[in-house]
Amino acid sequence: MAEYVIETPKGKWEIVCGLEIHCQIISKSKIYSGASTAFGAEVNEHVSFVDAGMPGMLPTLNRECVHQAVKTGIGLRAKINKYSNFSRKNYFYADLPQGYQITQFAYPIVGEGEVLIDLAGGQTKSIGIERMHIEQDAGKSIHDIDPKKSFIDLNRAGVGLMEIVTKPDFRAPEEAGAFLKKLRSILRYLGTCDGNMDEGSMRCDVNVSVRPYGSDELRTRCEMKNVNSIKFVMQAIENEARRHVDIYESGGTVAQETRHFDPLTGQTKVMRKKEFAHDYRYFPEPDLAPLVLTDDYINQVRSELPELPDEKKERFVSQLGLTPYDAVVICENKETADFFEKAAAGHDAKKVANWFMGDFFGMLNEKKLELKESPVSAENLGRLVELVSQNVINGKTAKEVFAIMAETGENPEKIVEEKGLKQVTDTSAIEAVIDEVLAAAPENVAAYKGGKQGLFGWFVGQVMKASKGKANPGIVNQLLKEKLG
Repeated sequence: MAEYVIETPKGKWEIVCGLEIHCQIISKSKIYSGASTAFGAEVNEHVSFVDAGMPGMLPTLNRECVHQAVKTGIGLRAKINKYSNFSRKNYFYADLPQGYQITQFAYPIVGEGEVLIDLAGGQTKSIGIERMHIEQDAGKSIHDIDPKKSFIDLNRAGVGLMEIVTKPDFRAPEEAGAFLKKLRSILRYLGTCDGNMDEGSMRCDVNVSVRPYGSDELRTRCEMKNVNSIKFVMQAIENEARRHVDIYESGGTVAQETRHFDPLTGQTKVMRKKEFAHDYRYFPEPDLAPLVLTDDYINQVRSELPELPDEKKERFVSQLGLTPYDAVVICENKETADFFEKAAAGHDAKKVANWFMGDFFGMLNEKKLELKESPVSAENLGRLVELVSQNVINGKTAKEVFAIMAETGENPEKIVEEKGLKQVTDTSAIEAVIDEVLAAAPENVAAYKGGKQGLFGWFVGQVMKASKGKANPGIVNQLLKEKLG
């Protein structure tokens, strides 16, 4: 990946960026109550007395949320802290009924880790994880129903969150985009968060500053809250960085503040001056005991981990012969990787990958289908590739067969047999077709022998046409060369 530099007539600048990602924990109930976490319910349907902040209601820590957090920490190659505790983060907002958020402050459940991101040109980069803590989500404020009123939906209030804080290791918008894709992939492989940014189950706060290129100083940063797509995160970083450059080059000072990224304008606007930790008046949560984990518990969770994207990618390259690019694309999604591996079982994996990433993905896009809705099964895709490898059909015929498979879902052998599409490999039969083609075009034969070598492709095309595409192209080429001298 080329170095990312903001260059102006006055100088060169470098981006310094870190992310805070809020990931909703997959669990059937909320982190401190028994209310359901199901998405899409009627407004305020999944709200317990605890979620609503009723006086005297006491939180109870959800064991599954702890399990999911530990699993995520291990997946991020991070240190799992055997001791952590909970704090109250005090602030007032209408969708936070308690007036405080139960979170982790000084002692988080997960410490430092790292994520390897895949960049253009096959490069990788390590992004540091500063920490990860668990906390409760707030409700949702709705401002577009009434011009004078805001409405509150507390279904989301109390849903468990993992807040993953990175180190300021990003130097380009593309690096942040690659990180979010990799993080989402890891979470989905682990089954700890569905990563659906459009549903709000994964939201990103973006911290941006700039500095003169080559410097190692850290200047004032600004935070963009709740950016809800990877594309918008990248746009927010670039636009905010350029705003900082404009301010510095005009002799101004960047104020530390919280800003909102507007995807319609591509610009950020100030929401409020940035709070500091002491503004939230953190203090220990009196209703929850410290969380103490044992080595046996951590090791048990570790033993449950599936093969993660990086390990799967490495295996696909080293054992199946895929290119690093193909492996990155296929392994980004667990369902995609599983489908491919099933299709490639017992077949040439590289050839299967070519079909998978070409005609197969093209078919899904054209039909606007999800992978699970594919009319072509993984097994049938592998069988089709095998028919080509065994010279039962050629590549052109395979595309015709695939088109039928995409409509009927039938297996390729049955289609080939019923439609009589088997490739002709009998050299005497192909030789007879070639003789007919050459006899019908003596002028072209003479021209070819006179030096017009470009006519060779025309002869191949005529033979394939005469054989209705069934002749083996390799044998056709060999015999033609012999007969044309």
